[in-house]
Amino acid sequence: MTKLSDTQAILLASACQRADGSMLPLPTSIKPGGGAAKAVAALLRQQLAEEREVVGGAPVHRTDGDISVGLFVTTAGRVAIGMADASEQTTNTTPAPSPEIADAGKTPTKIATVLALIGRPDGALASELTEATGWLPHTMRAALTGLRKKGHAVERVKCSGVTGYRIMAAA
Repeated sequence: MTKLSDTQAILLASACQRADGSMLPLPTSIKPGGGAAKAVAALLRQQLAEEREVVGGAPVHRTDGDISVGLFVTTAGRVAIGMADASEQTTNTTPAPSPEIADAGKTPTKIATVLALIGRPDGALASELTEATGWLPHTMRAALTGLRKKGHAVERVKCSGVTGYRIMAAA
């Protein structure tokens, strides 16, 4: 079950009461600047609302050049507030991309870079990790602590007085 704030629930409920499913104009119970922008952003991120091109006198959320864009409730948004059954969700929604496609063209995260470096057989020197991520040494050490808390077996090794890190081999 999706957890919604009061503002999000009001926005979705008012949109469900409109024939076109538009979230605009905002309900009178939501004051301008009263967290509506933050609530709308969260609904868009959770795919409970969507932006669509509007024509004519329809309420406009934003403009992109010559294109007017409005806000509309999705089927998932209707399900989240109990206005539709989960079985009513249509299959015409865009499926989530597979991990291979989702990662194509994206730069790896800094923590993924750290994992790749310390996953090598010899591990990585602390200086290599700070250089690769741009982090200060204390930030790099904190990230390694976070990896340990997530279950990675990170060990500290010293070679010729220089500190390095690696992931311990599975037994």
